[in-house]
Amino acid sequence: MQKTLLLTGASRGIGHATVKTFSAQGWRVLTCSRQPFDPRCPWPGGAENHVEIDLADPGKTIAALDVIRGKLGGRLDALVNNAGISPKGEGGKRLSTLTTDLSTWGQVFHVNFFAPVVLARGLKDELVGAGGAIVNVTSIAGNEVHPFAGAAYATSKAALKALTREMAHDFGPLGVRVNAIAPGEVETSILSPGTEDIVQDLPLRRLGQPREVAEVIHFLCSDASSYVSGTEIEVNGGQHV
Repeated sequence: MQKTLLLTGASRGIGHATVKTFSAQGWRVLTCSRQPFDPRCPWPGGAENHVEIDLADPGKTIAALDVIRGKLGGRLDALVNNAGISPKGEGGKRLSTLTTDLSTWGQVFHVNFFAPVVLARGLKDELVGAGGAIVNVTSIAGNEVHPFAGAAYATSKAALKALTREMAHDFGPLGVRVNAIAPGEVETSILSPGTEDIVQDLPLRRLGQPREVAEVIHFLCSDASSYVSGTEIEVNGGQHV
């Protein structure tokens, strides 16, 4: 039976690489993003397997659950909560606890933290039916102050790490595994100026590639990790050491 992945934040970077990685392994991939499906995307069934959701709006996220369920047929083998936003200040400046307004805090937490809760709870029966897995994409910024990632982003990712632990405890008895990955500096189109200064101090001395992150996500959704739950894997070239 073909396995099914539901992936948020699929339109670029790590999400885009994850779609390609799972599709190459024969999975059906349902993508979720705030943009409509781009017909230039090469994977099969793309438009039919896409759900347009603004995860910053909790009402729209909850409403989309019925649309998603209608596409699943009662089974969901993997949910990957990859969508995340990190707003910047004027000129791309980092937003600190002193400079982030309340509405921005709310928007960031709705996308980065509450949406994973809504999707996991709302699709519990489908995940249980497949003995599925959940992977939450956190960040190195959830463990230490980062020169570019804003305070709201960092704290939302730290909260998502804690949520992963709580979900692993709650979903485990139902046969669903829950883990997280924490990427570091990954080469995408949204790298901040100055990233090269961080790279020269990394143990591996290079940026990560989106494909390398996607492979770890695939591992955590596969039978190869069948006894792994409640953990966060650092995917950062040793940046955390």
